[in-house]
Amino acid sequence: MSEFSWWLLIVGLVVGAGLVWLVLADSSRREADIEARELPAEAAWIAEAMADQGRPIDQSDAEEVLRLHRAYLAGPPPDEPKEGDEADERDEAGGPDEADDLVPTDAEPGDDPTSDRGEPAA
Repeated sequence: MSEFSWWLLIVGLVVGAGLVWLVLADSSRREADIEARELPAEAAWIAEAMADQGRPIDQSDAEEVLRLHRAYLAGPPPDEPKEGDEADERDEAGGPDEADDLVPTDAEPGDDPTSDRGEPAA
């Protein structure tokens, strides 16, 4: 009976580990999973989503952006920024940073800068 108990424990651990792996496994799609024949459908979806947000783009432009993005991912990783890079120089010169680019110049103090509709924040 003791041998049976050990086998039951081992089988239980293996099954439990398999269930944990299934639950924690990342099943989202990656760039490598998306085939070239899906590119037009993906571009159409992006063009429609951008049009719904009030920023229409052509499907052909979205396809070109997707092709360029895939070419970027296929290339080697970019070099690390060097100390004294132009971003550091811009900060020292008091120039605008990325957050300033997000706020429209005609924004009122009560406006929500993240709203695409220009409605004041509630």
